[in-house]
Amino acid sequence: MTSRRSLPIRLLRLFALLLVSWLALTWLIVLVLRFVPPWTSAVMMERRIGAIVRGERDFHLQHRWVPWSQVSPYVPLAMVAGEDQKFPFHHGFDFDSIQDAMDAADEGRRLRGASTISQQTAKNLFLWNGRSFVRKGLEAYFTVLIELTWPKQRILEVYMNLAELGDGIYGVGAASDVFFHAPPSRLGAAQAARLAAVLPSPRRFHVDRPTAYVQSRANWIQQQMAQLGGPAYLQGRQPARDTRHR
Repeated sequence: MTSRRSLPIRLLRLFALLLVSWLALTWLIVLVLRFVPPWTSAVMMERRIGAIVRGERDFHLQHRWVPWSQVSPYVPLAMVAGEDQKFPFHHGFDFDSIQDAMDAADEGRRLRGASTISQQTAKNLFLWNGRSFVRKGLEAYFTVLIELTWPKQRILEVYMNLAELGDGIYGVGAASDVFFHAPPSRLGAAQAARLAAVLPSPRRFHVDRPTAYVQSRANWIQQQMAQLGGPAYLQGRQPARDTRHR
């Protein structure tokens, strides 16, 4: 009788031990990646495996890590202007955008993206593409870890090095090589805006062959970059103004 009663307690203790171990391990990984450049990401690995499964023999993934100091300040500014204008001020979640997205869904309007750059970084680095509650829950968890452990500059540095900017082209290093044949440090505002303009769908839109929509979006992003006050905006010196247009 005693052994039967103790079995649930043992299982509960085992579960608690596994949970604490998992929390400690994931936090340790996030802590290490604050200082060490990730050599790959979950999204890149998923893309590689998908290409193998689909028999895409000509697929070649391109990625090159570039530190913050070697990237034009226009690149992170363009990504913030196009994707998450409240990035310098929020703590990982833009609750106003989440509410707007929920209202749009209730009214049957076109959905507007509500994920912040912090959330996208968490997803790109650790998770897979999809919309399940499990993935969104893990995304929220890793977003909190990242926001607690990394400074804002590190989040942006990792984001612009992992974001897919073309079919199989990941990060500003590879993208600047392929599309502009120039190092990221020499990209101007217009070029940075064009990179950010394809982020909603980098396999559908092309940096080097922009459609009228992509060029229009790039022009809008460049206008936002100026209205936000330039690269100084990333230092959090101005109040956030989210005037995103999807």
